[in-house]
Amino acid sequence: MQPQSSRSRAVLTGATVLTLAAALAACGSTGGGTAGKPGDAVKGATAAAAVAGGAGGTAGSASSSAPGSPAAGSSSAAGASPTAATGAPSATAPPAPSGKVLMPTGPQAAFSKARDTAAGQIMMTTLTGPKSGVTGKVWVWLPPEYNDPKYARTGFPVLTLYAGGQSAGYNTWTDNQLPIQEVDADLAKQGKAHPFIMIMPVQNLDSNEAKALECADIPGQPKMGTWMAEDIPDFVRANFRTVKGRDGWGLMGASTGAFCSAKLALQYPDTFKAAVPIDGYFNPDSPLWKGHEAERQANSPDLLVAQGKADVRILATAGGGNAYEMRLVKAWVAKAAPPLTVEYYEQPGGKHLTSDFKKMIPDTLQWLSRNLAGPQGD
Repeated sequence: MQPQSSRSRAVLTGATVLTLAAALAACGSTGGGTAGKPGDAVKGATAAAAVAGGAGGTAGSASSSAPGSPAAGSSSAAGASPTAATGAPSATAPPAPSGKVLMPTGPQAAFSKARDTAAGQIMMTTLTGPKSGVTGKVWVWLPPEYNDPKYARTGFPVLTLYAGGQSAGYNTWTDNQLPIQEVDADLAKQGKAHPFIMIMPVQNLDSNEAKALECADIPGQPKMGTWMAEDIPDFVRANFRTVKGRDGWGLMGASTGAFCSAKLALQYPDTFKAAVPIDGYFNPDSPLWKGHEAERQANSPDLLVAQGKADVRILATAGGGNAYEMRLVKAWVAKAAPPLTVEYYEQPGGKHLTSDFKKMIPDTLQWLSRNLAGPQGD
């Protein structure tokens, strides 16, 4: 598994592009600012004042490949039996009556085991998207509740996780450096977070950053945006019991993955309801955009955030140990226009490191659980 990359590029004005990786080289620099908590809400036109005040379907074809909770107030998942030994989804139950649950539509993908965790297996498959034509690896983790017979008629919320770095052939959320699966299973037992189906795709097809696809359909390049926003949700609905509609669909990513989570939530508000970009950048800067400025701008979270077209909820974080990153994220949050709702969280002393991203897992899962629908049964 490749280490977390520091690639995270940013824009301070519409024309001035800076490389955050260089700024982050001095990780020990003091940041200033007061740490906020998830829940410091910023909605639409009130964003600037809030920040200034301190932060306080059809399934794609899939083939096997070698490995490369209810929220508080609803019923607790404590006592659920562990995931089946294979880690694969249990046999599909007969179709449920129309309601809140979407039963798997098929065809069933072939999965291989990628890794064991204390909370069950992480599985992997290779997905060829019929809409995009893109073929890439996708990792899946099912919460322990999923294969418990008493949840056989229950649909689960879906959280797609994007990695930092180039993420070509790997996804850092499958690594033990970011044990989000174990944390989610523990929080779900306590009734503090939903038991999420976690989907972890690759983001690029080449490790060369000059060929970064930025989760977008760059003209003349593989349609990674369509793969992420259409083929992968179709694949999930084909294989797993999910919550009907967008209310149970969330996105989260760190660094480069933060860019993807913010961009896709803003571009596809009918598919996704909430996103958590962790310590991200918001200006697309892949060299592949050269000669396609109009398309680049159409895929820019820095511009999309101010358009007032997406009724989604976003938690944007910054590390309090890096003043440049704080300024960047605060400036982006300040542009938010309704119906978009943005919250800002500043990690005390946080740096642009996987070890600091790890510390935010419990809070981000609980925020997502407050802003997404939990398991639903008919």
